Amino acid sequence: MEQAPKDDPELQALAGALHQLYDPVLAEPVPGSMRRPRQRRWRAAALAAGWALLGVGAGMVAGWQLHALRYPPAAAPDSPAFVRRAALAHATYTPEVRHAVEVGADQEAHLVAWLSKRLGAPLRAPKLEAAGFSLVGGRLLPSEASPKGGLVPTAQFMYQNAKGVRVTLYVRSEVAGNTETAFRYSAEGNVRVFYWIDRRFGYALSSSDVEREELLKIADAVYRQFNP
Repeated sequence: MEQAPKDDPELQALAGALHQLYDPVLAEPVPGSMRRPRQRRWRAAALAAGWALLGVGAGMVAGWQLHALRYPPAAAPDSPAFVRRAALAHATYTPEVRHAVEVGADQEAHLVAWLSKRLGAPLRAPKLEAAGFSLVGGRLLPSEASPKGGLVPTAQFMYQNAKGVRVTLYVRSEVAGNTETAFRYSAEGNVRVFYWIDRRFGYALSSSDVEREELLKIADAVYRQFNP
């Protein structure tokens, strides 16, 4: 403690009294019982922080996996926009049990005539029994913007095999900027898509359960029926 001024007897007396009262306490060693808990508390805090960081890291990994599942990556820059839409339509309707299609396979003639009229060109529902898939039915999908202006209706045909695995064929008219008929492949999240453009139509065959090689064979069967 600071020394009291020598010319002030009252302050000197007060300082002496304080020294007598507190100096013995200041000289006492810190009890071990006060040191060890503090060390344990520090270790416990460090351990808790470590688990928290581990939890945050695991949460970030799980979060990104869930993000990738719910929001598949966008189509590759060289893939037409309809490919992305085909994958989204596949992911939207194939899980449905009672409302997977608007018109069932038992009304195939009506389905084909209806979709042909809406798309403005003759369509057909390819026969895929040789590949193990049967027609479930089809639907008219929300319209897309046409390069020429206005809206273009789009069709989807759905097929299913004996194990309940489904594939969908997406058909869009007025596809501009490409007349090449070669197959192209795109992975849209967990949906595999083989697509091709033939004259004014774009076709996309999608599945999240069929392997790439088998899906290519089915796509080839579809193409041959549209181009006998």
